[in-house]
Amino acid sequence: MNVASPAFTPIRGCTATPDASLRERNTFRVAARARLLVEVTDAAALPALFAQLHARHEADVLVLGGGSNVLLTRDWPGAVVTPALRGIGILSETGGTALVRCAAGESWNDFVHWSLAHGLAGLENLALIPGTVGAAPIQNIGAYGLEMCERFAWLRAVELASGESVEFDARACAFGYRDSFFKREGRDRFVITSVTFRLPKAWQPRANYADLARQLAADGYHADGKEPDAQAIFDAVVAVRRAKLPDPLELGNAGSFFKNPVVNADQFEALKSREPDVVSYAQPDGRVKLAAGWLIDRCGWKGRSIGAAAVHERQALVLVNRGGASGADVLALARAIQHDVLERFGVELEAEPVCL
Repeated sequence: MNVASPAFTPIRGCTATPDASLRERNTFRVAARARLLVEVTDAAALPALFAQLHARHEADVLVLGGGSNVLLTRDWPGAVVTPALRGIGILSETGGTALVRCAAGESWNDFVHWSLAHGLAGLENLALIPGTVGAAPIQNIGAYGLEMCERFAWLRAVELASGESVEFDARACAFGYRDSFFKREGRDRFVITSVTFRLPKAWQPRANYADLARQLAADGYHADGKEPDAQAIFDAVVAVRRAKLPDPLELGNAGSFFKNPVVNADQFEALKSREPDVVSYAQPDGRVKLAAGWLIDRCGWKGRSIGAAAVHERQALVLVNRGGASGADVLALARAIQHDVLERFGVELEAEPVCL
């Protein structure tokens, strides 16, 4: 990106870099640049930062955390703001719960480690998910029978337009399946600064997910009455994820690229009549969730590639950058997969990452 270095007035708690590479700031490791990158280490600096960006007429402001749920298909023409806020603490332990506040810039997996080290269970099923704590509510991350919203209490965010700090409860976040208010319309309006979680003191394991149950059995649990504790579930989740999913540090990816589609009962029966072995999960509302990876695999995409963008050979839900792929290459691969799944099954696949 050939641009003149923008003049930026220094702000305490902010580090500004003009014409900055974003390659190491997205887990796909695609090459892209930002006209201005601002890393924020103090939430108190955000109002002054946003006032300066507004005065500079920066209309294109992108808030980018760990880059684990984004696909950059081009250089960013404006400012990229990265919250690098740190700090974790227990607010209170009353009744049957503990309230724990975590700054948005903390690594999600480090936070899960921290909670277990402090005797607080409840997040172990979400182990090894890449990204930051601030990104977790945007995506409403979930895995192995648990969604983040089940442990969520509230979050604090700063509005870009006004610089005001705002508190959001679960209702205001409007969580859905891998979805939230922030993903739909608030991503570029707010910067999440901290998230508070409500963790149960009377803990019960979530161990019914098939892959997790198999791993726990292999680890010797559920035999002779031996029940797993939270650390055992954490270890089992890590083992399953490492066996199935590539490490973004070794092979660029954003984890599962597609949501598992949900269809109504009639659609499912029609599909099952044609595909008797379709992998599915009944939902409480009578609809049926389909395994997107199974649909993609049946269309013959596992291990295939378009240029350096490929479908992972062990997990069809994961698209990878084998080296040198652009965001446009990954997007072209995703669209080809969506086309084939729709043609064969009549089911539309929706991408999990935000494609910019």
